Amino acid sequence: MISRSLNHSVYCHQYHLVWGTKWRRQFLQEYVKNEFVIYVKRFVARYPTLHLRAVNTDKDHVHIQMEIPPNIAVSKVVQKLKIETSKNIKKRFKFVREMYLERGVWAVGFFSSTLGLNDEMIEKYIAYQGRQNKEKQVKLLNI
Repeated sequence: MISRSLNHSVYCHQYHLVWGTKWRRQFLQEYVKNEFVIYVKRFVARYPTLHLRAVNTDKDHVHIQMEIPPNIAVSKVVQKLKIETSKNIKKRFKFVREMYLERGVWAVGFFSSTLGLNDEMIEKYIAYQGRQNKEKQVKLLNI
């Protein structure tokens, strides 16, 4: 994992984000998925502190792995992504517009999980704090 830095912090925050289509409708066919991926990449490109690691869809939900810095709320990123991709998908695909006459194409809410070092590695890192022999100390971050 890559450590990144802001003015006053060093961080390594990766998230697995998942959300579904409204009413679990299966409209994310391959050609819609391809457009969705383009929209996500364009969104991330506008924000220099966001870093996209992976994006994929099933027919009724999406998965995104993304780095989000500590000064930005995960919920804000998801909210903006859902609004923007919903507008773009409805604009591009008539059948989706007709399927969702009002509002967006995404269900309310999302799942998020952090990705990173496993519990055992963190426990070892904490246990070795303050020991004299720094060479044997487990490295948590490359700083």
